[in-house]
Formats: sequence, C-alpha cells, structure tokens
Amino acid sequence: MLTISRRALAVIAACAIAAVAAVPAQAQQKPVIKVSSLTLPVFNPLVWNIMKAKGFDARNGFELDARPYPSISAFYAAFATGETDVLIGGPTILQKLYQEGVPVRIIGTGFTLADLVIFAKNPQIKSLMDLKGKQLAVDMGGSQFQVTKIYLNAKGVDLGKDITVVNANFAVARAQLEADRVDAALVIEPLASIIIKQNPNWNIIFNGAQGWKEITGQDGWEIVTAMRADAIQKNPNAPKMLVAALQDVAKFMETNTAEADKIANETLKLPPGILTAALASKRLAMIIKPAWEPETRKTITDMMERAVKAGFYEKMPDAKIIYAP
Repeated sequence: MLTISRRALAVIAACAIAAVAAVPAQAQQKPVIKVSSLTLPVFNPLVWNIMKAKGFDARNGFELDARPYPSISAFYAAFATGETDVLIGGPTILQKLYQEGVPVRIIGTGFTLADLVIFAKNPQIKSLMDLKGKQLAVDMGGSQFQVTKIYLNAKGVDLGKDITVVNANFAVARAQLEADRVDAALVIEPLASIIIKQNPNWNIIFNGAQGWKEITGQDGWEIVTAMRADAIQKNPNAPKMLVAALQDVAKFMETNTAEADKIANETLKLPPGILTAALASKRLAMIIKPAWEPETRKTITDMMERAVKAGFYEKMPDAKIIYAP
C-alpha cells in the first residue's frame, strides 16, 4: 500500500492553499459600469456598441453593461433611479435632474451641437428669422428645443409666440415637414444625413454649433457624459476610465470610419454610408474632454446659465454638478 510521508502531505497542502489563493487574483473581475442606452436608431447607442465591439471598456479597466431603453424618458429615468450609473445626455436636461435631487456628476463632454439641424422645404425660408409667423416641429422635451429657444431669445424672437411650435419627436417632425403640415423641422443625426440623401432639395436653415458660436463666441454641447455620485464613490477611478474609453471610441470613428459604419449598420440598422456621411459633413463631431478642465467646465456652465436666463430653471446648480477628481 502506497504511503505518503508527513512532509509530502505538508508540501501538497501548501501547494493546494497557494493554488486556491491564486484563483481570486487571476479571476478577479473588472468593475462593471452600467450605462443607459437607447433602442432608437440614433448615435447614442452606437457609442456603447463600438466600445463593446472593440473592447475599449476592457482596455481601460472596466466592463461595460449597456442597458437598452425604448424611449428617452425611460433612458433618463433609469439613470435618475440608479438603475444605471452613466448616461450621455443634454447638459441642460442633466441640470434639471440635478435640481430634482439626482446625484449627477458631469465627467466629460460628448457630441457638439453641430448635429442639431433645422430643415425647411421652401427655398424662401433661409434662416430661423424667416420662420416668424410660421410653424416649427420640434421635440419640446429635449435639450435641442432649449438650445433653439436660447438662440432665438438672443435674437429677440420668442419661440412659441413669434414662431408656432408643433411638439414632435425627430421622426414625426420630419414626417410633418414632408407632408407640408409645418414649415420647418428640427432633427439630429443620423436622421439629418438620411434626409439629405433622400431630399437633397431641402434647406438647412440652422445648425446648432454655428448658432451657439454666434451668440456665445464658444462651443456648446449637444450631449455630455454624466455619472452618478454613488457610482463614483464605489469606484473612484470610474470617471477617468470611462473618459479614456470614450476617447478611444471617438478616435476609432475618425480613423476607422468604414468599420464604424459597418457596426452602425449591423447594430442600429442604419443604411450603409450614413455614419460616414455624418462624420464627413462635420455635423457629427464626438469630442471627449474631461469636464473638470477649466475651459471645458466654463463651456458647460455657460449653457446652464443661459438656460436659467431663458426661464427654463429658477437658479443655477451648485459646483458639484461637474465632477472634480
């Protein structure tokens, strides 16, 4: 009968203990960051689709958990209730959530206002000023409406009085203009590039980035990146990891546009070439800067100040709304 010495048993036991102790270190999971996404054919979910497909989350030390929602209201609600940790959304909408008690911390920028465009079919309508006494289809619940109203306020035009507003989401706004029920429609990318391809005779009478630059002298943001304060408390490195991963996505779309276009086609069912067209036109501009940098903080804060002056909110949020490492 085979016998094992006490010394051999001790060596075997020590090896077993060492092996068990090594397993957790090897199998240690990366922190999970839960993000609000959309099932709509917009570029918001494309950001997360590219990040996951190219492994930019793992490269930057975390695991992305993108949770899809069928409407913008549900998308924001998931963040507000803590079901998700992160979303990329309108800065002035995040301002509203913060004032309602949601622990919003804006950690970075996202997309510029260049993808906010207003179309008209009538060649006589060449600018927003030409819409006086006419109808504009726009989603009144979105930050795009707020940006447009702020711009018109600076021009002495009251959106809602001087220009009649027809409340409609982007797809319905486009349909209303197509049917000649309104004189102009506000849309964002990728619908803007789809419209230009299908209706080359329609006129762009307003571009959000150009308009904002005109009245402020600086850039504005269509969407910015926000994370909940409780998520940051659990993982203090999360803001910097996520900003780095988003920068990877932005660089990938710029340098590997054909592959990004293919991902957009496969995951969002966008027609081939639409993402390429949006990027080439400079309407879709993903620029990721840390929100805590002084210049970036100023551009975001300025948008909030103008939202207060326009009467959307009673007061400014305190400085904590913008994350500082």
